[in-house]
Amino acid sequence: MRQRARGGPLSPTPSPRAARPADHDEDTERLLAATLEAIDEKLGSDPVVLEMTELLGVVDLFVVTAGRTDRQVRTIAEEIERLAKVHCGRGPARVEGLADARWVLLDFGDVVVHVFDEDTRTYYDLEHLWSAAPRRAIDAPRVRPAPNG
Repeated sequence: MRQRARGGPLSPTPSPRAARPADHDEDTERLLAATLEAIDEKLGSDPVVLEMTELLGVVDLFVVTAGRTDRQVRTIAEEIERLAKVHCGRGPARVEGLADARWVLLDFGDVVVHVFDEDTRTYYDLEHLWSAAPRRAIDAPRVRPAPNG
């Protein structure tokens, strides 16, 4: 899996295989950007965006990421929910798995976010299960300047 450098914001860009972002409405794209920002802020590992429209029809995007501990998984999920409310004015219709924080699912309708602990992500391997789904490339993060001092 691709490892990303820490410290910069993530932003979605379409991969050659992916559906055009214009196929999704502006609210979906704003929600995706807020989700990736939350993942980056809370140091989620190896985020993947899967274009699901053609395969499922009921959801546009899956976002998959992981945390190293149950506490980090919970923190990532809570930050995604918080930033979705701040930037998009909406929260998920349903949240599953927050209590044990091994696999938290945030269902926003058009975007479904899966936040796993690392072992659970490896076991279920959603990226392989949905390998027919085009992946949306995520821009390399910009490096934030180091604090002085």
